Amino acid sequence: TASMAQVRTSLHKELDGIKEAGTWKGERIITSKQGPSIHVQGSKNDILNFCANNYLGLSSHPEVIEAGKKALDTHGAGLSSVRFICGTMDIHKELEEKIAKFHGKEDSILYASCFDANAGLFEVLLGAEDAVISDELNHASIIDGIRLCKAKRLRYQHRNMEDLEKQLIAAKDCGKKLIATDGVFSMDGFVAPLPDICKLADKYNAMVFIDECHGTGFFGPTGRGTDEHFGISDKIDIVNSTLGKALGGAAGGYTAGPKELTTLLRQRSRPYLFSNALPPPVVACASKALDLIISNTDLPQKVLNNTRRFRSRMVDAGFKLSGDPDHPICPVMLGDARLANTFADEMLERGIYVIGFSYPVVPKGKARIRVQLSAAHSESDVDRAVDAFIEIGRKLKVIS
Repeated sequence: TASMAQVRTSLHKELDGIKEAGTWKGERIITSKQGPSIHVQGSKNDILNFCANNYLGLSSHPEVIEAGKKALDTHGAGLSSVRFICGTMDIHKELEEKIAKFHGKEDSILYASCFDANAGLFEVLLGAEDAVISDELNHASIIDGIRLCKAKRLRYQHRNMEDLEKQLIAAKDCGKKLIATDGVFSMDGFVAPLPDICKLADKYNAMVFIDECHGTGFFGPTGRGTDEHFGISDKIDIVNSTLGKALGGAAGGYTAGPKELTTLLRQRSRPYLFSNALPPPVVACASKALDLIISNTDLPQKVLNNTRRFRSRMVDAGFKLSGDPDHPICPVMLGDARLANTFADEMLERGIYVIGFSYPVVPKGKARIRVQLSAAHSESDVDRAVDAFIEIGRKLKVIS
């Protein structure tokens, strides 16, 4: 139609602007299983992958794959239904019980993704008389979820406890008060100051919610996440997280918390009520991944060892790294978007898969390459990546 033709012209201009700004996000095509070493279309040799959320290397673990195959035979490909009609299987309930126990909570509820879990929580939990106080750099899914609720919405400066307290004081006359934060902020690798947040929550009678997508399975001594990292698991009221990263990497998310909350979410949470149940193979893969994490308590230490090795060598070489020193998200700060993309392309030519991040994913002028370490990387894999960074960094005059 004529109307669509006008829209096409407008969209072409917008797309051209993205390319001219150097912030275009291409999609490289992988032709193998996800893992520390992958095949990428157009590359002749194996490529070392340092940008997946596959923190424990379980996405293609033989036992995880086998569990998915078995479930395909025993429970089928999918349910063709939402949970409350005819979409709840025994394996859904078993995984929900396992997740709740893993986090030390009364119950959990599965969603198609953690984005859906975040979209479905706040609207159900909070009313117009309540307040939610959110870190300004929270994940987009938390922001979108909060937008759907009618509660008073307050933001505090990133990890700034003085400002958080100001917002809690501003919300003193509200009913329920909920502090919402990422456990780990995925673009910078910084960890939320949970002990301080919990002290303020106690002082002002507020609940604490954390999104643990970049903590579950690998952060903390046994991989229970950011709250375990700080030794304050009993202080966190609600945990949302994902099955799509360390826990097998397929899909799915969940909310873990009080039984009354999860029961109410089953009755009123729109993403839960109006989305198909998680497919049986996905459920089985995540369940097996969780079993492996529980039985292999050395996996988080492997991630930590690789993280410290990478960070130490990169800093010694002169690179500027962001993030918490013990977290496997290691952003290599470059500043310029074109430089970040060029750097990533040169890394791929040397057999290292990393991606340049730029606006609007991160603020303008803060482009970076976000490196993510995995328990599946060997020491030689880590060293090879650092060597490539040093070679290209000198070539592009990032380091001397």
